[in-house]
Amino acid sequence: MTTASTGHHHPRTTTPPWTEIDRKAVDVARALAADAVERAGHGHPGTAISLAPAAYLLFQRLLRHDPADPRWAGRDRFVLSCGHSSLTLYTQLYLSGYGLSLDDLKALRTGGSPTPAHPEYGHTPGVETTTGPLGQGLANAVGMAMAARRERGLFDPDAAPGDSPFDHTIWAFASDGDLEEGISHEASSLAGHQKLGNLVVLWDDNRISIEDDTSIAVSEDVLARYRAYGWHVQRVDWTEGEGYAEDVPALQDALTAARSERGRPSLVALRTVIGWPSPGKRNSGKIHGAALGAAELAALKGELGLDPERTFQVPDGVLAHTRGAAERGRIAHEEWDKRFRDWRTAQPERAVEFDRISARRLPDGWQRALPGFPAGEQIATRKASGEVLTALAGALPELWGGSADLADSNLTTMKGEPSFVPEEHATAAFPGHRYGRTLHFGIREHAMGAILNGIALHGGTRPYGGTFLVFSDYMRPAVRLAAMMRLPVTYVWTHDSIGLGEDGPTHQPVEHLWSLRAIPGLDVVRPADANETVAVWRGILERTDRPAGLALSRQNLPVLDRSPASGLASAEGAVRGGYILAEATGEAPDVVLIATGSEVPIALEARRILQAESVATRVVSMPCLEWFAEQDSAYRDAVLPPDVEARVSVEAGSALGWYELLGSAGEAVGIDQFGASMPYQRLYEQFGLTPERVAAAARSSLLRAARRAVR
Repeated sequence: MTTASTGHHHPRTTTPPWTEIDRKAVDVARALAADAVERAGHGHPGTAISLAPAAYLLFQRLLRHDPADPRWAGRDRFVLSCGHSSLTLYTQLYLSGYGLSLDDLKALRTGGSPTPAHPEYGHTPGVETTTGPLGQGLANAVGMAMAARRERGLFDPDAAPGDSPFDHTIWAFASDGDLEEGISHEASSLAGHQKLGNLVVLWDDNRISIEDDTSIAVSEDVLARYRAYGWHVQRVDWTEGEGYAEDVPALQDALTAARSERGRPSLVALRTVIGWPSPGKRNSGKIHGAALGAAELAALKGELGLDPERTFQVPDGVLAHTRGAAERGRIAHEEWDKRFRDWRTAQPERAVEFDRISARRLPDGWQRALPGFPAGEQIATRKASGEVLTALAGALPELWGGSADLADSNLTTMKGEPSFVPEEHATAAFPGHRYGRTLHFGIREHAMGAILNGIALHGGTRPYGGTFLVFSDYMRPAVRLAAMMRLPVTYVWTHDSIGLGEDGPTHQPVEHLWSLRAIPGLDVVRPADANETVAVWRGILERTDRPAGLALSRQNLPVLDRSPASGLASAEGAVRGGYILAEATGEAPDVVLIATGSEVPIALEARRILQAESVATRVVSMPCLEWFAEQDSAYRDAVLPPDVEARVSVEAGSALGWYELLGSAGEAVGIDQFGASMPYQRLYEQFGLTPERVAAAARSSLLRAARRAVR
């Protein structure tokens, strides 16, 4: 049959018939999935068995990809949001020729294999994102679709629809569980609002989860929900009529129509029976997340026409047929290369910029755009951060982002930059267009985190997103995955302490800093003043292999006088994570005060008190413990001398992790209870975050250190 016009640079083609060799290849994929789980003794075979026709259809006929070059810039993206069904992807990567072998499938879920339990980004060729927590992949796909549109706007905005080398489709497979998770509601709502016509989601509507029939917990009309979001919605039901008929051509028609829809994201609801055609366990929770068992596995192979006594069977001709994807990919790649070369010839300056951004390389001299702040002013670090972003707008076109409805509080809007929004949704406060720069996530922190991951995964731009630090809790699963994938995502978390004052304990983060520092690979950065804020933004942007969270003050903080006469060190020391801000009078310090953020001025005043008592006191500003830990031991020991045991940490939050730096003689000044609602100045006094309390803690630490020395 002939497809309709497919859009997105896919030419009109004659659809090849669904042949016996296609059916056989699908059945091989089913059996391989069942065999792999059986050998491992655990896993999720059911969806991989019943969804094999859809996955095969995508990889063999619809997805623009090149198995020889999994990172090809012109490829479509495929996200398996239901990551527990990793074999849905692994079998197609094997059949298509991505380098996975039968031995790799046999090694499912074993240490070091390229077939871990859930797909992991950077570990297996052809895996676009780490999925596992349900709903995250779907939100990643939304971010990828947004990034693709922004990239087109940067490099080829005037091309006709479908004619640009930057036009491609983002495909995602989602399960019932993905659409139940709250993050999918947030992300799908935003995708509809953004009219992401380059996004196609196939929902495997099999109505089975671990607790068996989903009707025990779910009864909503999902398709009506997606229509209300503004999506293009279609249904393909393989259970209609008598029996079960896998009408693959009907599914291809629906997916092709979805790809052709440029004005809205598309949802194709595919009604399947999980585990089909496993005779004894299909359509049950028993096949969702457990091995079939020898008897049922043999019965399944009998249904498929395979030898029940053999494992990992790939009959003659199947692999030769499916590896045709490599030749089709080569041809598609060559066709794209020609369009790309033509674009480069026509747009040489944009081509240079594309190459730079693709390599995650900052432009020469970009630091010259960074602002400076005169000493003596009172500026909140959130405000300083906003001025940094505005100053960098012209220097770093790849940098873009916004806030979860808190633009005026997070100060994440680059002044004068248009909003990224369909023109009909622009407002008087935020004018913009579909290729704009300022993101508006709405009150959707969880989706924001995962969408930022999708933007970074797609490539071509570098994202940031803002909310209050206390609401980083809503983002935490996505932040954790960003750290796992080593993505250069920046979180602008403002209102970072009890400095919120009257907003009260629900909005005052107390445990959050150390909770976030506990995430491996996440840099938590809390600058002390406006100029430290400039320095740490530079440090964040120069690191391209990890996420970072900026913890910024709501309240004004003094811009420290760092002139030579002041005795205070340059804010440039902040890029090393910790540095000597104020040295002790004399040859060596008696005590070291370690402070972050808004508590650094408190430590400096405590130093003045102690120095007046002839206590030689050093103040260390420690905006980022992760960066400090990266420094060599000589530098760390120079900042925190091992023989100076009297130490005090000062931070308006939990003291949980400070003891590693304080040692047995040190003392932490912090807050290990929830805050209260009153002016922040009174809160600081009530909770002992005062210079006098810090000085008292230093005296106590000196006494303990002296007693230890006597012993």
